[in-house]
Amino acid sequence: MRGISAEQIPVLVVQDRSGQHADFQLDKLDIRHVGERLAPLIDADAILCTDSTKIYAHVAREQGIPHCPVNLRQTRRVNGPFHIQNVNAYDSRLKNWMRSFHGVATRYLTHYLGWRRILECHKILINPVILLQEALGLFDVQHLTQT
Repeated sequence: MRGISAEQIPVLVVQDRSGQHADFQLDKLDIRHVGERLAPLIDADAILCTDSTKIYAHVAREQGIPHCPVNLRQTRRVNGPFHIQNVNAYDSRLKNWMRSFHGVATRYLTHYLGWRRILECHKILINPVILLQEALGLFDVQHLTQT
């Protein structure tokens, strides 16, 4: 099913202009849960660029940062220099990759998200040594802490 349903768990995907990204499994797609995840990531001088879902406008207002929505229903994929195409592309790659597992248990979703972040970061260069270094925390790929 498209959108959020009882069959799907919301995942928040965040990416900055430098290409750093983070993704989070949310308990619920609401202002409180989205705000808790975004607050530590966004500087006060950042501009939040999102789709036109109203939750993001409320979160931006609560955090006192400018919000630039891109209304995809009006086929506007770009609003001046602002767009969400990189996030949409990552989301598409994530969904296509997850399809091969024919469903993932909710309790393991964060592990799959971490696995996907490693694959995104290292592309074809991934090998057992890199995986071990990631597991030991020698790379800072798992989540960005601030944009």
